[in-house]
Amino acid sequence: MIPLQIRHTTTYRFHRPVTFGPHRLMLRPRESRDLRVMSNQVTLTPAATVTWAQDVFGNAVATATFAFAGDHLVIDSTTQLHLDAVPWPVFAIAGSAVSFPFRYSDDEWTDLGALATPQFPDASGRLRNWAQGFVRGNPTDTLSLLKDLSAGVSQRISYQSRDEEGTQSPTQTLDRGWGSCRDFAVLFAETARSLGFGARIVSGYLYNPAGSLVGTAGTGSTHAWAEVFVPGAGWIPFDPTNRSMGGFNLIPVAVVRDIRQAIPVQGIFVGDGAAFRDMRVDVQVTA
Repeated sequence: MIPLQIRHTTTYRFHRPVTFGPHRLMLRPRESRDLRVMSNQVTLTPAATVTWAQDVFGNAVATATFAFAGDHLVIDSTTQLHLDAVPWPVFAIAGSAVSFPFRYSDDEWTDLGALATPQFPDASGRLRNWAQGFVRGNPTDTLSLLKDLSAGVSQRISYQSRDEEGTQSPTQTLDRGWGSCRDFAVLFAETARSLGFGARIVSGYLYNPAGSLVGTAGTGSTHAWAEVFVPGAGWIPFDPTNRSMGGFNLIPVAVVRDIRQAIPVQGIFVGDGAAFRDMRVDVQVTA
């Protein structure tokens, strides 16, 4: 068990005071058998009223409502947690799903719903054809197929950090040959869906004490990866950016169908167009 502290600070600065509208915050990690949140505190400047709810996926969502204007906004989230994921997990896949292709049960197929449906148009079938290149036989080993698919994303695509908002479509990422961790995650999830798997995008933090992993600076950072549902094993994490499987270095905050549903901080301010000065995000994940 690894005790960790996550400090995630988002700072907006303005040239003159502005009024802040409601802000939606997704900053509290998701608890599970492998992750236990000991404490989570969100502090805002200017002061705000914070209410908590859960979205349709069970993610913790806070809404901050401000009463005062200001020339800066600081959102500071500090979490203490215990991470108990093992480095080399063994997944007990059901006998019916050990080999691909397999069929989800009727209940599983119903419950997966949109998570098993590609979210980006691919009229020419280009993405599915690319994914089929990793299917080595009929039948083939399910877990090996998913591992090859994850490794294939990082082999085909070069990692490049992007500060601008938004995510590339899977075909854009293939065309450009580069992308950020969220582009890697979307490409992997969409190719898995094109083969009939249920998949979801995960946004959270990457713990990197050795400083050796891709997509982080220092001991940790925000990160994106994907999970695929395999009967018996459940949701299996795949991090195509680092060619890893399992949640040993991963701290999930939100699981979603579409990466746009997992924005950590989003909101509005009211003021003239030239009021905005800059924004800074600082993340520290430390033992």
